[in-house]
Amino acid sequence: MRPNFISLGTAFAALGIGLGAFGAHALRGQIGEAQLSLWETATRYWLVGSLGLALFGVWCSKFQHGRPSPWPGWLLLTGSVLFSASLFALALGAPRILGAVTPLGGLGLIAGFFGFAWVARSS
Repeated sequence: MRPNFISLGTAFAALGIGLGAFGAHALRGQIGEAQLSLWETATRYWLVGSLGLALFGVWCSKFQHGRPSPWPGWLLLTGSVLFSASLFALALGAPRILGAVTPLGGLGLIAGFFGFAWVARSS
């Protein structure tokens, strides 16, 4: 079964907007400024990854016969989740050791965008 990166990306974007609103309204005053800053960073990267994922899905959909590699999409998805979820957890008081996951997510996002550029250039 072929993944639908358009649906995944747009659903993630909707969730990102909800997470941002939650941080701005429900968490303001409940957590410190440093934690709120982590939440905002997590939301920003979640949204960037979501839009990249949806754009990758749109780009893939133009190929009716050929199948571009799905790996950039999976890297964008995984990178967004690892990066942002670790920051969301840290903002809510998770142990600092969880911060070791954040750079792995960032590398996933970077690799996903570079992979997207590579398959787009190669086609």
